[in-house]
Amino acid sequence: MPAPGLKSAAPFIRERMELRTLPFCPEIRLYTPTPQTGLNSWLVAEGLDAAPPYWAYAWGGGAALAIYLRDHREAVAGKTVLDFGAGSGLVAIAALKAGAARVYAVEPDPIAQVAIGLNAAANHVDVTLWHAPVWPDVDLVLAGDVFYTADVVAQTLPLLRRTADAGTPVLVGDPYRRDLPREHLQPIADYAVPDMGGREPVKAGVFALRPGHGGNVSGPLPGNRSRPI
Repeated sequence: MPAPGLKSAAPFIRERMELRTLPFCPEIRLYTPTPQTGLNSWLVAEGLDAAPPYWAYAWGGGAALAIYLRDHREAVAGKTVLDFGAGSGLVAIAALKAGAARVYAVEPDPIAQVAIGLNAAANHVDVTLWHAPVWPDVDLVLAGDVFYTADVVAQTLPLLRRTADAGTPVLVGDPYRRDLPREHLQPIADYAVPDMGGREPVKAGVFALRPGHGGNVSGPLPGNRSRPI
């Protein structure tokens, strides 16, 4: 059963968070917390503080992917795309702004799902939330900031490797975090971007996940079996 506080999520985001233009992608606006928002207090009061509010900030990897898609529209133009670990919806919105025909967002956090809808509406695009355990058929998977701890890498890398091995390209965005599995990635571009609301820019890269490394890795394929997370 959803937490009762979820009913207040949309009003809180609209009324207490600030709709800000992103300095690195001025064509995109996202609802962003300020010191006056009281985000953490609201999460606690509503019983929604079990997980950090990752959805409230633009992460470095997502920022790098957004810039890359803006500058390389051919990567998504006319394609069906899946944004894996969508968070705020930044990458999904950037893909649609760059001409993607349709974008599915996979995001388990129910508050993030609310934020994705609000952020998409603020940018006049339509992001389709995907809830089913079996992924839809897509032309491209975008994965921003999905390798931020070793435990998360252990969950996400096998799935994305199998996806790439099955013939679906995977683009990854990440600010060179410690657990980034560089041996499986082909660097494409680097950008100086903010990360998690920080003021100082960090170096973040866009990478292609190399196919052909699947071997005996177990895990589901989009459109075939259930995903593990």
